[in-house]
Amino acid sequence: MHDTISRWEIPSFGLDKLALREIQRPIPKAGEIAVEVDAVSLNYRDAEVVDNGMGNTLSFPFTPASDIAGRVVAAGEGVTRFSVGDRVISAYIPGWVDGVPLSWTDAPTQGGPIPGMLAQYVVTPAEWCVQAPRTLSAVEASTLPVAALTAWMALVELGKLHAGQTVVVQGTGGVSLFAIQLAAAQGARVIVTSGSDGKIARAISLGAHSGINRNTNPEWQRAVLERTGGRGADHILEMIGGDNVERSLQAVAQGGRISVIGLLDSDRLSLPILPLLASRASIVGIAVGPRRALEDLVRTIDLLEIKPVIDTTYAFSQVPQAFAHLRRGAFGKIVVRVGDA
Repeated sequence: MHDTISRWEIPSFGLDKLALREIQRPIPKAGEIAVEVDAVSLNYRDAEVVDNGMGNTLSFPFTPASDIAGRVVAAGEGVTRFSVGDRVISAYIPGWVDGVPLSWTDAPTQGGPIPGMLAQYVVTPAEWCVQAPRTLSAVEASTLPVAALTAWMALVELGKLHAGQTVVVQGTGGVSLFAIQLAAAQGARVIVTSGSDGKIARAISLGAHSGINRNTNPEWQRAVLERTGGRGADHILEMIGGDNVERSLQAVAQGGRISVIGLLDSDRLSLPILPLLASRASIVGIAVGPRRALEDLVRTIDLLEIKPVIDTTYAFSQVPQAFAHLRRGAFGKIVVRVGDA
């Protein structure tokens, strides 16, 4: 075993500052495990954190990214949660085990402000990881901690989704594609909105019932009402922000749910209050979820044999190219292969 490992760091804000560095191999202390990293999944947030911190105070040099899959290669004193050889994935909000955290300060996130994991080898508290799904490769498993869990929280954990309901999924990023797969598995009818007919066709192949091209149908909410006989959708995953939220409100069923997840156009919401009152809809903010919910999701993934959609994988030496692809947009997830994943 080598005495040094490689990891990606930034000395200050900016994707152009990413550099591969050699550091001494860390040694696990009591309660910690050493994980040989096989794969790192990138999220839109990771690029924002590298560029500007995304509201977090970072300690430099800073290593980005939160979502890993790997193998336990050593354990510190007192660790009983895992054994050497176990396959694990990270928990994005490590202090949030269950319930609702008291505040954001009680639930810091991995990959900012907590130092990230874009490295060949990491040492982390054992409580900050869960067992990886047995049915997924490391590349596939690395996509679960943020994207899949966000979709799970919006639809299943909090949304109580069930067969026969209608779900509107906006876009074809990682969260949206997991939402399509999970909703279809529950027997729900899924309508996907996208600016690409090609992406809509691919989403239908994953289980969506139909799609709406928001470029040719900018008033997409009208098409949702038409396809639901005027009733509207029971669940809408709001990924855009800004004025789009008003369209979501017009498309939601009486008493339905709008889960606010993304801010692709704006980090603010804009909608009239009286139609919201009349709709009796719930507008809920989704900020990933607790470790217990991630464990529930892992069991479901194994049971239903859901396979994450991977757009492209990159070698560990190609991290800048992976971030550039993330910025351009992807159909599914961008993953960095670190080991022999």
